[in-house]
Amino acid sequence: MLMRLVELVWFMLPAYVANMSPPFTKFWRGWNAPIHERLFGSHKTVVGFALGVTTGVATAFVQSRIGWERSLWPASDWLAVGLAMGFGAMAGDAAKSFAKRRIGIAPGKPWIPFDQLDFPAGALLLVSPLVALSWTDVATVLVFTFVADIAVNQLAYRLGIRDTGW
Repeated sequence: MLMRLVELVWFMLPAYVANMSPPFTKFWRGWNAPIHERLFGSHKTVVGFALGVTTGVATAFVQSRIGWERSLWPASDWLAVGLAMGFGAMAGDAAKSFAKRRIGIAPGKPWIPFDQLDFPAGALLLVSPLVALSWTDVATVLVFTFVADIAVNQLAYRLGIRDTGW
């Protein structure tokens, strides 16, 4: 059971890294316009989205070079998996932000559990044509991610990387 969790966390690593990357763009002093402020809020930026996708691909590339025998995808699929995970994570987060704006929840305000499950749901959806996971694998990823996302966001907030704890 524990080994399967480790395999699933390794599998989801490109999505996790993609999701953690955009807050670092607050330190970027160059152009970083919102994707569409009215639809997604001011926190969803072009550079942040691109950085998320790029770090997802880069993480999958590094994983492919490490070549862990228990990986859930072949090393030769690193680009497709990285794009699916990175873009899926960013698209899931943007879709959640769009929904939050439509129902009147301000940026940075908590919307549990959607704030924690948006990016893994997007990543899992886009990677599903490439990797077959059981429903228990998906449930395990979502439960683990829910708990881990809260812990990581609280840490990032306390370190001054994020403006909110969500």
